[in-house]
Amino acid sequence: MYGNAYIDPLDKATQILANEDPLKLEAFESRILQGEKVEPNDWMPKEYRKQLIRMIEQHAHSEVIGALPEGTWITRAPGFRRKLALMAKVQDEMGHAQLLYSAAETLGKTREAMINDLISGKSKYSNVFNYPAKTWADTAVIAWLIDAGAIVNQLANSKGSYGPYCRALERICIEESFHLKYGHDNVVYLATGTPVQRAMVQDALTRWWPPIMHFFGPSDKISSHTEILMRWKVKMASNDEMRQQFLNMYVPKIWDLGLTLPDQNLKKNEATGLWEYTEPDWEEFKRVINGDGPCNAERLAVRRGAEENALWIKRALLQKDAKYVTPLA
Repeated sequence: MYGNAYIDPLDKATQILANEDPLKLEAFESRILQGEKVEPNDWMPKEYRKQLIRMIEQHAHSEVIGALPEGTWITRAPGFRRKLALMAKVQDEMGHAQLLYSAAETLGKTREAMINDLISGKSKYSNVFNYPAKTWADTAVIAWLIDAGAIVNQLANSKGSYGPYCRALERICIEESFHLKYGHDNVVYLATGTPVQRAMVQDALTRWWPPIMHFFGPSDKISSHTEILMRWKVKMASNDEMRQQFLNMYVPKIWDLGLTLPDQNLKKNEATGLWEYTEPDWEEFKRVINGDGPCNAERLAVRRGAEENALWIKRALLQKDAKYVTPLA
């Protein structure tokens, strides 16, 4: 079993909310049930604030780190057109991080604290970005299928309860849809190309499939946050529901290209309408997300180096701004 021993979700929620003002909590949950948005100055339970910071911060970190495996291919992209497209995509991802850090800041955690927690290894980000992009085909699979998974997740959560996060997600999803089309175009080009190109994209898909299955998070049976987050509409669908939606939308498209997936148990149960698959290796998920993946150290080293190399710019800007501050009388 992944993580801690099983705790009944209702018992856990009761423990979490034990110290909250019952009248304020009732009013808060009533607003959420009515579909109202929670704004930064509204009262909210401590756990609601804590979980939102965790989720939005990790999402922002994932946008930053997620740009790194693709970014390494900008100089090696095949042709000027694809080079420009990849540059634009990486730039978009960094812009998404800016939107998300801003949304998280409305909950009281500073951007500096979030970035420090990232480069120190305290904060997590999506485990899928701790794997290497070995060939150009890897960037195609990332842009198509991982961005597709992100859209499934983000479209659902854009209908959630916290206003700043929802508004950020709406804009992000628009741009992610272009990324998905770009990735799909690259995969189709390779899958219908020469035998070498086809073999390259098949190899990339085979290597990335296990991390993609991890992407939506642990099974609902072992996830420690799902019940309370769905109760407060921070998450609008469970991990397993999103994984099923992704499989339903993209496995047929993969098979239509004549590509195969490394799971002989993968099939749709026509009676239930659900996909059956080999249970992902949650021990690997736990190991990678806790810092022991193929590229964890490399990714954080790059981010740490970027912060250190840009420190002089921060200092210069702060000194420049200080000149325009009028001293108090």
